[in-house]
Amino acid sequence: MEIPCPPPRNNATRPHSALPPDACDCHAHVFGPAATYPYQSSRDYTPPDAPLENLLALHKTLGIERCVLTQPSVLGVDNRAMLNAVAQLPERFRAVVAFGGDTSEAEIDRLHAAGARGLRVNLVDRGGMPFGFFDELAAVAERIADRGWHLELLARVHEMADVRVRLKKLDVDTVFAHYGYMPTARGVRDPDFQALLSMMSDGRTWVKMTGGYRITRNASTPYDDIRPFAEALLSAAPQRVLWGSDWPHVMCRIDMPDDGTMLSEVIDWIGDPQLLQQVFVTNPASLYGFS
Repeated sequence: MEIPCPPPRNNATRPHSALPPDACDCHAHVFGPAATYPYQSSRDYTPPDAPLENLLALHKTLGIERCVLTQPSVLGVDNRAMLNAVAQLPERFRAVVAFGGDTSEAEIDRLHAAGARGLRVNLVDRGGMPFGFFDELAAVAERIADRGWHLELLARVHEMADVRVRLKKLDVDTVFAHYGYMPTARGVRDPDFQALLSMMSDGRTWVKMTGGYRITRNASTPYDDIRPFAEALLSAAPQRVLWGSDWPHVMCRIDMPDDGTMLSEVIDWIGDPQLLQQVFVTNPASLYGFS
């Protein structure tokens, strides 16, 4: 059933501590207008209009200078809204796009030139997205690996017991958004979360600290139950942890959060200034090709 989404909060607060120069938001979306960029009829939600100028205003408040836009499922493989936004700030923005297995080499080259550095596969709320199963990914994974891209998965790792074996067969770097959708109620010692940590240690798996409201047990911030998970990720492989706002927070089923409050929490969880530099600057530059 398609769900209408409330808009994000206006007038976000500033985080309590400044981020380092070139800090990157590694997971955000732009939406609308729907008349120009129509949504898939098979979508799971209907987002509010969320134009680039609103995202840039938020980034100014938060102290963000770089951004990676990710393709939302409601737009399927129509990447125009996102790539048009990237084209306005090509030095500061990158994209994670969606396309099907029959996409031509010329089209992938065009996407790369437009700032794309990854392929998104959504296994949670697919909407108009292709690739419903891992078995469909082998051929396309080889094609994107040759270009230095990665595979971004929106997937519940606790429902994919064989995910580690399957990903090794793909021979491509993989990024899990939203803490791998691991519910905090399961605890950090959960075998599936421990498997995710092992995949990070193996050297080809990254995790985004994004969308905390998707996994917390709390009805509003602070999301203190996420802290042990964040600390475990940072301990397992600090060079493969990323952060993103997940703005404009579609499918947020608890109180709409304040972006500055959420970012302040993450800053506290990271703690060390050198680690802050790693997560917000060094890691995104390495994965997405910022110079």
